[in-house]
Amino acid sequence: QVQLVEYGGGLVQPGGSLTLSCQAPSRTFINYAMGWFRQAPGKEREFVATINRNGVITNYGDSVKGRFTISRDNARNTVSLQMNSLKLEDTALYICASRSAPAASPRVREYDYWGQGTQVTVSS
Repeated sequence: QVQLVEYGGGLVQPGGSLTLSCQAPSRTFINYAMGWFRQAPGKEREFVATINRNGVITNYGDSVKGRFTISRDNARNTVSLQMNSLKLEDTALYICASRSAPAASPRVREYDYWGQGTQVTVSS
């Protein structure tokens, strides 16, 4: 069982920035693609960003493209999500996920392990 732990969420004003991090177990992290998803109350889980095993390939959801950046540090078994120019509609529970494959993917069903999430609230 892969345990993913997210941290870094909080309250931020519109236009502000926030960085989320996800810590993964060392025995599996380096072989897995990782992703960030988010879920707002009453809405379906939405793809935010994904990164392949070696960090070369990334992909973003249309609503965050140009504002968010995903990265990973395989030496520290972490994946981060830098969020800039935050908007009210970015408010959600942000969830880290890993899949048992090296290739990045935007599809929820292709991820095997999920964290509990960290709340991001954008409000003035």
